[in-house]
Amino acid sequence: MARILVIDDEHNIRMMVRMALRSVGHTVMAVSEGSEGLEAYRDGRDWDLVLLDQRMPGMDGLSVLQEIRRRNPEARVVMITAFGTIDLAVEAMRAGARDFLRKPFTADVLRGAVTAALKTPVPKPPDLGAITYGHTTINGFHITWRADEIGAEAGGISQKFTITDPRMRAEECTVTLRPHFVEAIRDHAGPSDLLRSERFWQALCEEVAANYVWQNGDFPPDSNLIVEEPGAGLMRWVDIVTADSA
Repeated sequence: MARILVIDDEHNIRMMVRMALRSVGHTVMAVSEGSEGLEAYRDGRDWDLVLLDQRMPGMDGLSVLQEIRRRNPEARVVMITAFGTIDLAVEAMRAGARDFLRKPFTADVLRGAVTAALKTPVPKPPDLGAITYGHTTINGFHITWRADEIGAEAGGISQKFTITDPRMRAEECTVTLRPHFVEAIRDHAGPSDLLRSERFWQALCEEVAANYVWQNGDFPPDSNLIVEEPGAGLMRWVDIVTADSA
């Protein structure tokens, strides 16, 4: 059983997390402020996992995450947020988060996310500019690139992933970007060298898979996600990532 530190300003969340995790044998300490959480965390040796709210008054979650990672680069931190992965991912990944838990969540989803975070080794994912990709966890679902499994055909792009749920059931999934989607991204991004890299398209496919899991909490239907048109969220992701690489 694990020693878990919870940092969240919402009383009801802290109470629910304590009850849900203590009921399965974990040791849990919950605090309401970022500075109080850092005081409890110290150098990290007393904790196996931190559950950290993204938005709190005073010291926000990203600032707390940066300090935790400075003290302990191997820290396991699950970011808790009510906001979409596109809005959160760039800043949180840059600060060192790899796992995300979406509010509101049930006790079962919480326990599954904690189990997944504790079981999976902390990876060293590949780089894309200032951000790292290649091993995302959303609500306890792990999304891992299939090595060298990116393809291009008739102007479109596909990338294969392995998605593992909190019960460690795994399915293969293919994300396909249709040719007109790829062309729209190229037109929107302009003359960015980053778009010549396979890693950019792999990361964009990963963002598609992560957002599906984020919204649905399940495997994609028929193990396929086909993207026909770029929405505003993905365009914003492209803007952030290409700006970071400039």
